[in-house]
Amino acid sequence: MNDDLRAGMAEATRHTLAGRLAEATATIQRTLGNLTAPGVAATARPAALPPLPFPDVLRRSAGMCAAGTARPGDHVHRVWQRRSRMPGAPGRVRPVTSDRVPPPAGQFVDGVYTNAAGTRSYKLYIPTGYVGQALPLVVMLHGCTQTATDFAVGTRMNVLAEGEMVLVVYPEQAAAANCSGCWNWFQTAEQQRGAGEPSLIAGITQQIMSAYHVDGSRVYVAGLSAGGAMAAIMAATYPDLYAALGVHSGLAYGAAHDLPSAFAAMEEQTPEPARPPAEAVPLIVFHGDRDPTVAPANADCLIDQWLPANGTGPHSAGRPAHDATVERGQVPGGHAYTRMIYHDAGGRAMAERWIVHQAKHAWSGGSPGGSYTDPRGPDASAEMIRFFREHPRGR
Repeated sequence: MNDDLRAGMAEATRHTLAGRLAEATATIQRTLGNLTAPGVAATARPAALPPLPFPDVLRRSAGMCAAGTARPGDHVHRVWQRRSRMPGAPGRVRPVTSDRVPPPAGQFVDGVYTNAAGTRSYKLYIPTGYVGQALPLVVMLHGCTQTATDFAVGTRMNVLAEGEMVLVVYPEQAAAANCSGCWNWFQTAEQQRGAGEPSLIAGITQQIMSAYHVDGSRVYVAGLSAGGAMAAIMAATYPDLYAALGVHSGLAYGAAHDLPSAFAAMEEQTPEPARPPAEAVPLIVFHGDRDPTVAPANADCLIDQWLPANGTGPHSAGRPAHDATVERGQVPGGHAYTRMIYHDAGGRAMAERWIVHQAKHAWSGGSPGGSYTDPRGPDASAEMIRFFREHPRGR
């Protein structure tokens, strides 16, 4: 992170903690507006603030999510909402309209899990064909401002689960933990096994495994944006629980540890690569190459981080790259895409990177009935289910 960004974010945090939210907003706008990459004209930098993580991280740092307290951060939230309604703004929120997407015939039930770190609700989809046989389980982590139901509708994952015979659980962030419903991926305390939000998500996973007949070798985790970043944390801290990982428009494990480093990571200004996980699990990544919220280079960072420890990433200067296969395609009437498949020394596909051309910050191939979706892209949900099916634990 450069000195101007660090100083600006520090000043904004001081204003926020003092309750001077208008000054904090102005400082962030001024700081981000003044930053330019070497050799790039100032006019080339987008003026809009990152629409998803921006309001919630300020509230979180100011402690404004406490139950029963006023929310002076609403001023910041209104600024963000106005920006998200600007013409051409990425990931504009649309209301969930269930009538546009007929729900599948299975059960979509409510649940709750509590441990020492707190309580989280969740929704669980049970396909109609479930009669007690062992099924795979997919854990889906929503993005900021989304709910479990919204995410289910937008990704169409329940529709796929009905045909594929998969259980799907959608943990839901608590408003008391984050006012914008974001998983707190950028906080060091939320990046540890056995503590904080990872312990809650793992606890929900294990609760479903205890209540239903789940194939323990076929438990997977995936997410979008803040949920994608948290999914990477889950796979890194619980590699014994999750057999494979799906990240859409997210960030690498440990890419940030506070507010300034979160901004830097989203803009791909992190000076050093994020720390490698103790044990790599197979990974599939989707990212739009016009994403203004989370820089597309974060997809490369994930791949570099996640390939097996005895290998190297495709962008490691001076070292041999993994064997990779490149495929290009085009959705009829939609986006073109590039798919890169990375193999280990034995020829097994360990990771896939899907770059969706001209796509912004939205779930590729998702339903217009949900929020933050782009129906014109390749079907990320179907490809993740396919990738998970190919990667049971122990294969």
